[in-house]
Amino acid sequence: MPSPDLLTRIEAAKRAVLAQTALFHREFGRAESHWKWDGSRVTAIDVAISENIFRELGSQFPKDQYLSEELADPGGPIPMTAPWSWVLDPIDGTNNFALGIPHCAIALALLEKGEPVYGVVYDLSRKILMHGGPGFGMNDGDRTTRVIDLPGPESLIGFHSPSDKKLVPLADGVLANFKIRGLGSATLHLAYVAAGILDGAVDYNVKIWDLAAAIPLCRAAGGVVRFLNGEQLPIRQFDLKMRRIIYVAGSPAMADRLETLTRPGSS
Repeated sequence: MPSPDLLTRIEAAKRAVLAQTALFHREFGRAESHWKWDGSRVTAIDVAISENIFRELGSQFPKDQYLSEELADPGGPIPMTAPWSWVLDPIDGTNNFALGIPHCAIALALLEKGEPVYGVVYDLSRKILMHGGPGFGMNDGDRTTRVIDLPGPESLIGFHSPSDKKLVPLADGVLANFKIRGLGSATLHLAYVAAGILDGAVDYNVKIWDLAAAIPLCRAAGGVVRFLNGEQLPIRQFDLKMRRIIYVAGSPAMADRLETLTRPGSS
């Protein structure tokens, strides 16, 4: 049976995310933005959602750790020391949000000893709350969902082209064998795998806050997430300057196929 500590946090997470959806929709396509040191876009709404969610959760769970993409620069990696911690991407897909492209999400992950155990993702484009984790199932709004089992020629893969052009050969096999969808939100790519919308996902550019909330969704739906350039879990430290992650995800059969296809010359 899940512990009362876990169940209480799950309910609080859903409430905290849903409380920000009115602001999220109201400022969609309107918020002014600027560019951060790492070349990513940020708006005042990213910061506001981050502060609002952590203020609400922090009042209930003051001993937990709270980690967000929009933290003020702490000057280095932050050790993950608390039994319970939270990783937040207040707007995954900020470029889309600022430009009025609806594929963006609020993504909140609950971690126990550094391992994501429950995710809450609000999908602005569909106005749906996705949430779940191992032992709880995957909920896409009011639907319980599973990953799509087997790869085939009509499979749709969530995909972002490598930002590091040296990695372009790793994409050739995927591009040659599947239909591609690039939404501009890594969280939604992986969450849509869990929802049975996309068959799989591949990315070469993500950070752990892009994936943390969607990993438990994928696992709860019978899928797997495989890191190809170093294991990321459990999270031992939170580093805003971490290197980019390469990963594949889908059903076990799909993940096997995608992992094979990311090897040079596999097309």
